Amino acid sequence: MNISGVKDFSPNELNRRLEEQYTEIARLAGSLAHEVKNPLSTIRLNVGLLEEEIEELEDAPGKNRILKRIEIVRRETIRLEELLNEFLNFTRAGDLELLPVDANQELKEVVEFFKPQAHAANVEVVEYYSNDLPTIRIDKRSFNRAVLNLLINALQAIVAKDSDQGGREILVRTRPCGSEVAIDLIDSGCGMSDETLSKIFEPFFSTKVGGTGLGLPTVRKIVECHGGRIAIQSEVDRGTQFTLTFPTIPRIG
Repeated sequence: MNISGVKDFSPNELNRRLEEQYTEIARLAGSLAHEVKNPLSTIRLNVGLLEEEIEELEDAPGKNRILKRIEIVRRETIRLEELLNEFLNFTRAGDLELLPVDANQELKEVVEFFKPQAHAANVEVVEYYSNDLPTIRIDKRSFNRAVLNLLINALQAIVAKDSDQGGREILVRTRPCGSEVAIDLIDSGCGMSDETLSKIFEPFFSTKVGGTGLGLPTVRKIVECHGGRIAIQSEVDRGTQFTLTFPTIPRIG
């Protein structure tokens, strides 16, 4: 029924319009974040120059107090830049260039890049790669970012749990899963409570001091834009398992 010139929309039309509005808002937000980065970089640069000039002054009144305030401004600009970078990664997570790859090989490259960081923290990375794994289509840049984010989270969870106990390891495993390839990332870290698990993919939710809360939401968005899924199991003081599944390319013949 149409009253006073108000147009009725079908559910499909309404969903389409809402999706278009969301896409436009996301585009504008991404553009705004990009524009904010430029003056923020200028502020950070000039704060650094100002700090150098103040340090060169001898016996300036309130010199130490001024330097402390400059340090606060510098630290906060760095935090804002990190937040903007994470937000831009989140808004661009759906921009993919899908190419057929060997999931094992791609994963090995990410793990090799990560290993020095793990070894420096006395954490062992254990790898199990399934033979004859089907080919998948991924955007290498975003795939690598997602896996590396999860590996770093796993490392931080282990470090947060203890500093001397044994069993400090991250297990990386691939396996066929029906018409999908599954990637398991399992750590022996501090784990998460049910309450944390219920919020872990919410944008800007973080249990880390100074965390942006956009890392895991970005990972989920990347995986889902590949047509995949992400699942998580965790138990406090026992560890966490993330499982990423990606659709395979059907084999011919």
